[in-house]
Amino acid sequence: MSTLYEELNRSTTYEYTEEEVREFESLHAEIRQLKKQRNAVIVAHNYYRPEILKVADFVGDSLELALMASQVKDADIIEFCGVHFMAETAKIVNPARTVLLPNPMAGCQLADSAPAEDLVQRIEELKAQYPDLAVVSYVNTTAAVKALSDIIVTSANAAKVVRTLPNKNILFVPDRNLASHVAAQVPDKNIIPWDGYCYVHQQITPEEIAKIRKNDPELEILVHPECRPDVAALADAVLSTSGMVRYAKERPSNRFLVVTECGLSDRLAMEVPEKQFLKGCKLCAFMKVTTLEDVRDSLLYTRYVIEVPEDVRVPAERALRRMFAVTEGS
Repeated sequence: MSTLYEELNRSTTYEYTEEEVREFESLHAEIRQLKKQRNAVIVAHNYYRPEILKVADFVGDSLELALMASQVKDADIIEFCGVHFMAETAKIVNPARTVLLPNPMAGCQLADSAPAEDLVQRIEELKAQYPDLAVVSYVNTTAAVKALSDIIVTSANAAKVVRTLPNKNILFVPDRNLASHVAAQVPDKNIIPWDGYCYVHQQITPEEIAKIRKNDPELEILVHPECRPDVAALADAVLSTSGMVRYAKERPSNRFLVVTECGLSDRLAMEVPEKQFLKGCKLCAFMKVTTLEDVRDSLLYTRYVIEVPEDVRVPAERALRRMFAVTEGS
């Protein structure tokens, strides 16, 4: 059985010393004790630091974490090791539970690219032209935007959800690259994209990926749909992070280029040590801002508490539940 030091050093984003890992083990013990005392559950996004993933009760992508949060039954506290909109999502579906975000600096540039007041104006403009307009919002949005939406989607289920809608005209908020990916899969819909993008995925260029493939043509290339269309065109598979994890574990191939935020390659390197995961990735400053000490202190001091007003939470939950109905019906 691997030691924590061995597991963490399969990551190629960080180099860990034995002293650092001993500190992590001590913090892990504190956090586990605090979880018991607070009756808390810790969930973490795939892009988080490896030492945080190792102490989480559940690790996944936006859809998996949203579903998990919606099914929490007996915890008093949900500590959400993600970014602000993810913690809001957990609060939307768990109004009676305390939801904590370990570090308030963990925001999201993509979510911030679609202010709710701007969306209200855009909906009014488009409905004058398209009376059947449906507002489809990526989960990477604020609670206020979710409240204005007809249904929520994730990168894992966006095309499937859009395909089920009776509406022909779809305002897709906020990611233009994911909107392009959906439009290619559902050509009978008129997908109207919001002009937002994830700065992490947008930085990845086709030239970088083509160069890596030229030097190593046997690699299987996995690309996240938040990447630019010209990058997605070079992929063997365009997948959500959970889809990449399943694909890499199940495929007979032993070498993969993982084109998304670098944290996913670290998770795969820890979980599938017999395979090699090269990085075609960038780091997300928001996902990496949280430390293991932040996770401990958030539980210790019951900080930072996420609140969503009821007049926002109720319609936002309705849009999320519509997504869950489609997902759980699959």
